[in-house]
Formats: sequence, structure tokens, C-alpha cells
Amino acid sequence: MYVERASRLPGAVLWTRTVEGPVPAPAHPVLPDGCMDLLWNEGRLLVAGPDTRAHVPGTGPAHWTGLRFAPGTAPTYLGVPAHELRDRRVDLTDLWPAATVRRLRARLAAAPDPATALEDLALHRATETPTPDPLLRHLVAALDAGRPVAATADELGLGARQLHRRSLAAFGYGPKTLARVLRLQRALALARAGVPFAGTAARSGYADQAHLARDVRELAGMPLGELLGRSD
Repeated sequence: MYVERASRLPGAVLWTRTVEGPVPAPAHPVLPDGCMDLLWNEGRLLVAGPDTRAHVPGTGPAHWTGLRFAPGTAPTYLGVPAHELRDRRVDLTDLWPAATVRRLRARLAAAPDPATALEDLALHRATETPTPDPLLRHLVAALDAGRPVAATADELGLGARQLHRRSLAAFGYGPKTLARVLRLQRALALARAGVPFAGTAARSGYADQAHLARDVRELAGMPLGELLGRSD
């Protein structure tokens, strides 16, 4: 069972996923979305870096709690460039001092509600780190609206190289990949709402339905119809 809610940390989402036993059908893959997550699982604190391909979670019994940061904000809070964590799941001790992480693990293990404790951890961290660059929020909004990368760079007053460099640090990949990931998420939202695939392709910014099919297969690792049929 998967449940999520808006976090008290601006733009973030707090979620839990509980698997009581072996999953009877193929698990729903975690798809690229421009985000990074702080994870609590079986006494471990982990960071899920930005994905460029589908990640298939384990199917055994487990309970996960996660805080999904708004796109481009996690590197500020975690203190590490996103591209160093691209397509990786790493222990928080790889990023922060081991003694600090041990104290945080003990606090979460003793908490009556680990989700709230994880959120409190992130909120406290936010008071000790700079505010994420608002330019990144504008970049995400523009690309999510389907604006071309070059035009968006001009609107933000950035050269192509500067935009690429800042995108690598904030999102883990360049702005063209970010635009592609956001377009995929727009398409999935439409398809899950019942919009026919041809209409989904047109409304989300693909050249045609074949273009949508290729992109979904490359990023999700399976055809769109199969992806929609997977259970969360």
C-alpha cells in the first residue's frame, strides 16, 4: 500500500509504502520525475538520487518512508551535487558524518511516527542550509509547461553552458533530459486519466503517438499499456 501527503517542507511530498508479503504481480516501477528522496527503511537512512531510467523496487515484505524533495532542491539540503547520485541509492553515511547519521537513525527508530520524524529532520536541515535557488523553480515550471530549453535559457538570462552546469548540480542531468522527464510525467498523468494515447501524445508535447511510445519504452523500460496496467 502506498500513501502520500504534502509535506510541511515547501514543495516536498511525504510518503509511505508498505509491502506485507510477496507482491503477486510485477511491482510498479519508480519512474524518472526530476526528484530525489530521503528514505527510511528497516533502520537505514538512504538517499535516492535522480533517475534517468525506471527503478524497480524489491517485492519482499518491507516498510518504506520517504520524503520526496521538489525538483532541484535536494542538493541544497543534502550538500551534494545531484549528478553524483544519478541513478543511485546510497546510504546517508556516504554523504554525512557517520556519527551524525547514527544519531538520526536512533531518533527515527525511537519515534512513534517515523514519517513525521523524517519530515522534522528535513525541516531542521532546511534551517541550516541556504534557500534553494528560485531560478530553478522557474526553470522547472517553464520546462514543465513545454517551453523550449533554448527559449527558457534566454528568459532566465543564462547561456547554454551555464544552464547545463547548473542543471547537472541541481537535477543530476542537463535541461534537455529534465524537459524529457517532465514531459513523460505529463503524458502519464493524461493517460492515467483515460485520455487516448494519440491525444496524450499531442497534449503533452510529443511529435506523435510513436514518439510517445518510444520515449515511454526508453524511460520506463516497457510499453505504455503495460506500464498503466501495473499496480502501485
